[in-house]
Amino acid sequence: LDGAIRIDELVKTASEMKMPAVAVTDHGNMFGAIEFFRTATKGGIKPIIGCEVYVASKSRLDRKRDEDFHLVLLARDNSGYKNLMSLASRAYTEGFYYRPRIDRDLLEQYSGGLIGLSACLKGEVPFHLRRGETEKARELALAYKHMLGPENFFLEIQENGLSEQVEVNRKLVELAGDLHIGLVATNDCHYLRREDARAHDILLCIQTGKTVNDPVRLRFGSEGFYFRSPEEMKEAFKDVPSAISNTRAIAERCNV
Repeated sequence: LDGAIRIDELVKTASEMKMPAVAVTDHGNMFGAIEFFRTATKGGIKPIIGCEVYVASKSRLDRKRDEDFHLVLLARDNSGYKNLMSLASRAYTEGFYYRPRIDRDLLEQYSGGLIGLSACLKGEVPFHLRRGETEKARELALAYKHMLGPENFFLEIQENGLSEQVEVNRKLVELAGDLHIGLVATNDCHYLRREDARAHDILLCIQTGKTVNDPVRLRFGSEGFYFRSPEEMKEAFKDVPSAISNTRAIAERCNV
């Protein structure tokens, strides 16, 4: 209950925008992967299968309410798809505590055929950059680069209307240059159109058992989490054109 985009509408919109490919990366699960693959293929859009996994701060076997982080994983090939299924399954059968969680040890076992992206502000690297913990962010970025392979890990920069995202983007660009890690511009979509933000807000209330009038509840800080056009993305990241070209490069490498 965090994504308010219907698969058929997503594929139709991507087609209207003349996009060659689109990815679905649901939080912690792959329940929509088959429907998405079939609908996208039928609609002439290349489906990129992925998952935005929850990574336990320590071990997936810990039963403590510690911080967990986001990490986007995309299946590069059929072996990657199988590994992604294994990770998603074991996140439930072994790591579930409030959420289905993996850890870095598990990812190391099932890293073949995957491309990893550093995720939103809740990703490990952005989280530590936001707190000014640059050395910790460097350590983690290098660890993922080593684990997935130097060509298979990217630092994500996003445009979502949040002021803190702007500052983290700047730090991510610097970090990417220092560590020779690729940058990729991504579109963190939770609803299809900007005007759907209100409906998504109500969906969040249903998820968390709150009312829209509750002053202390989960809510997004902007109305910028919609499906942007290629033109909007190019304009938003015109200062880092490599981050835009890498979106196509990654899409071309994902063939399940």
